[in-house]
Amino acid sequence: MTEDADDILQRLPARLKDARRAQGLSLDAVAKLSGVSRSMVSQIERGESSPTIATLWNLTRALQVDFAGLLDAPAVATQIEVLRAGDVPTIDNRGTKCRLRILSPPEEAGRHEVYDLRLGAGGSLVSQPHARGAREHLTVTEGRIEVSAGDSTEIGGNGDTLRYAADQPHALRALDGPARAFLVVQDA
Repeated sequence: MTEDADDILQRLPARLKDARRAQGLSLDAVAKLSGVSRSMVSQIERGESSPTIATLWNLTRALQVDFAGLLDAPAVATQIEVLRAGDVPTIDNRGTKCRLRILSPPEEAGRHEVYDLRLGAGGSLVSQPHARGAREHLTVTEGRIEVSAGDSTEIGGNGDTLRYAADQPHALRALDGPARAFLVVQDA
């Protein structure tokens, strides 16, 4: 490690917070797993306190991250990741005449998901409630789509964006023929 100590201390709060979120852990859970108080974990993540080596060691063990990797400089991306059209994962069994192409990276699943939604004529996608506070953002790129969420129903046409709570039953239906849209699912 040839980094300046100040650079490491500036990166550390965000790296710890990212590691905690990647594990899906709350501040309380990290406190219980690490033996470090919740308030101390919060202060470290906000950059208000610098942890001792022992505290940092306990946190990295609780978060299941590499101690040295947490402190190293981020790797510089030297390549562009390309997924060719035929290599993009798809889901075909989630509705009637419905195909979802998964555009977001796998590590974002359950937090921020992006889909290319294709509905055949009369196609639909009916979903059970997602996690509390989840929202969906649907931008219609072809055709017309009826969106029902809870007791509300709206119709979106080419270029329209519909945003709605996804923590309740909701459904998407193609009207007047096939339709296509970009669907973004965000959990709270």
